[in-house]
Formats: sequence, C-alpha cells, structure tokens
Amino acid sequence: MPTVIFVRHGRSSANASGVLAGWTPGVELDERGEAQADAVGVRLAAAGLPVVEVVTSPLVRCVQTADRLAQPFDSVVRSEHVGLGECRYGAWTGRKLSELVKEPLWKVVQTTPSKARFPGSADFPGESMLAMQRRALKAVRETNRRVAAEHGPDAIWVAVSHGDVIKSILSAAAGAQLDDFQRIQVDPASVSVVRYTPRRPFVLRLNDNGGELSGLRPPEGKPAEHRGAAASDAEVGGGAGS
Repeated sequence: MPTVIFVRHGRSSANASGVLAGWTPGVELDERGEAQADAVGVRLAAAGLPVVEVVTSPLVRCVQTADRLAQPFDSVVRSEHVGLGECRYGAWTGRKLSELVKEPLWKVVQTTPSKARFPGSADFPGESMLAMQRRALKAVRETNRRVAAEHGPDAIWVAVSHGDVIKSILSAAAGAQLDDFQRIQVDPASVSVVRYTPRRPFVLRLNDNGGELSGLRPPEGKPAEHRGAAASDAEVGGGAGS
C-alpha cells in the first residue's frame, strides 16, 4: 500500500486568535500560514519525493495549504475528500478556546475522547470524536486503494487535514486507542508520515517541522514485497476506529 504524508494546514486566522474554527466558512491562512505551506512544498520537492496526488479537506484553510504546497510539483493531481474534513464541533464552533476549557465536555475530550460528542446547533451539526476518526480512516483507506491501483504500491500521496483528524489517524496507525490520541502533537504545517502495507502501518515521521525527507523515497529496483519490515504495514484499520 502507499505511503501517506499527512500535513496539517498552515496557521489560520482562527489559530492566531484562539478560536475553534471547525466548519466555519471562510477561515483562511494568515500570512505566517501561507509561508508555512510554501515551506512544506519546498521540503517535499527538495527531497525528490514522487508525490502523485495531494488530497485535501474541503475547508478553505486546507485547500489553500494544498494549493501552495503543490506548486513546486509539475501538474500533480489535486483533489478533495470530505472524510478528511475537520471534526464537526457543533455548538462549540467559533468559540474561544479560553471559554471552552471551562466546559465539562472539555475534560472528556482531553481524557476519554472516545466518549466525547459535540452538541449540535442551528448552524453547525455536532459529531462524536469516534465518528470523526472512523470517517477519516475510511477516507485514507479509500484513497490508498485508489492510488495503489492507479500508481502502484510505492506511490506517495499527501493528505492535508486538521489537527484532531490527523492525530486520530496517527493513533490508529500506532495501534493505540482513540483515548490516547491527545498524547500526539500535530502543529500547523507539520509533516507526519505513515507507510501502509499488507500487515501493519509504520509511523515514519511524527509532527516533523523541518527534518530531511529524502529517506522516504522508494528504493529503486527493489519490489515493495521484498523490503522486510518496511513493507509489512497493514492497510488503515488497525487500532481504534477500525
């Protein structure tokens, strides 16, 4: 199965102001976020990674990040997948984090997120964190299968998404439960990498903000099935949310 480079969107106006953006329309990258997204694209291109596709959450801040990081690549395919969209925070959407930390649900989100469900509002539906993880894992599974069929098992694609979504995917890849996902840090414009193969996933990078990435290039002349541990990953589905 392919290798997936997970990129959190660059810093947004909501990040800068301490607001939980969720699915609020029109939340864009700020100037720093644009520079961060540009820098990710430069890093990926400088490493010589054969990226075949950039798949993004449909939210503006992710689309902007995807467009900017794809610029150094020649005619790379760009697509959207709603399954990579932000958690639906419902009535919490648009509120200050400094206020939300006082809510009883905040403690549930931090300690037992598998039991957390955000209340809906007239403007924004709510979602459980477990449902968020399940549809994100489904999105990666679907894209892995399609990319492998179109480009082969050595293919590399980029998934541009959101902090909680990426953390939930990484926790599953590491064989952890969703209740452990708050142990993982995913900064704006950070790179995390998972290689999927028929046995289990391998987490190759985690919250990487500047490391050298050329080691992710597929070895030349050696079929994927003959690479030992690096080729023994399982398709997404291990761990919580499978």
